Amino acid sequence: MRTTRSPHFESPQLLSAKDLAAALSLSRRQVFRLNACGKLPAPVRIGGSVRWVGDEISQWILAGCPERQEWQTMRGADHD
Repeated sequence: MRTTRSPHFESPQLLSAKDLAAALSLSRRQVFRLNACGKLPAPVRIGGSVRWVGDEISQWILAGCPERQEWQTMRGADHD
């Protein structure tokens, strides 16, 4: 008999605004404000939900929290 295992993640892969707010010690409202003015990495949208990729947020923090446009440029250089 063959069994399939569901993937096990060490940490959440997608962060809600609430999760991101807690990780950054900000309010949910501030997360949405920062997102609206391009201060956070671009979120992904799944249906009506907005989520941020946890690994990307970690890398963004290590890079000094640059604004979205600069972050995308930095990431583009890393992927070439």
